[in-house]
Amino acid sequence: MEFTKAKKEISSYIIQSQEEEIKRIALELHEGVGQTLYSVYTGLQFIQGGSLQPEMKNYIHEMEQLLEKTIQEIRLLSVELHPPTLATLGLVPAMKSYLKLYTSTYGIEVELSMVGEEVPIPENHNIAVFRVIQEALGNVAKYADTTHVSLSFTWYPNGLGIIIKDFGKGFNVKEAMEKSTGLAAMIERMDLINGKCEISSVIDSGTSIELFLPL
Repeated sequence: MEFTKAKKEISSYIIQSQEEEIKRIALELHEGVGQTLYSVYTGLQFIQGGSLQPEMKNYIHEMEQLLEKTIQEIRLLSVELHPPTLATLGLVPAMKSYLKLYTSTYGIEVELSMVGEEVPIPENHNIAVFRVIQEALGNVAKYADTTHVSLSFTWYPNGLGIIIKDFGKGFNVKEAMEKSTGLAAMIERMDLINGKCEISSVIDSGTSIELFLPL
């Protein structure tokens, strides 16, 4: 029992240290690289407006589109690394903000629903739950081959229940658990905050991830 407790404390400390470094990198991406690229983007727009050659206009337009896509990807990456609204507004508002960028980047619609009234939870719990949902949605974008996901939050008197359900091609959970550190990390993150993460999937029918966090 003592060994398990010590292991949890060490894991929590490592994750907390990682989150602090991630926060710093996210800020540099947003305020440094992102702002620089946006300046280049507006400069290209100015050059395009003054160009008379159709070939040059087309070339500049292609560069604008590439830059715009890159800026969007950096914005998503920055939010993925550290959602700025998570600490100030809470889990659900931060997730709504993230989902807008997620959909515009991957073209996957996420149907968000909520039952009950959101209550404040500790920051480390917020981060852990956000990271697990983030990992789940990232896996959907990479592997599920679907354009639709449902995400539900249910606030109970004794806890928070979350279900992430995609309607993609599914996978063999046992085989994936042996190969994927991401799935194991999801379960471990929830365990560190005394929560649960259950993963089920059916080939050609999709995947369901159910989380429960006691409050």
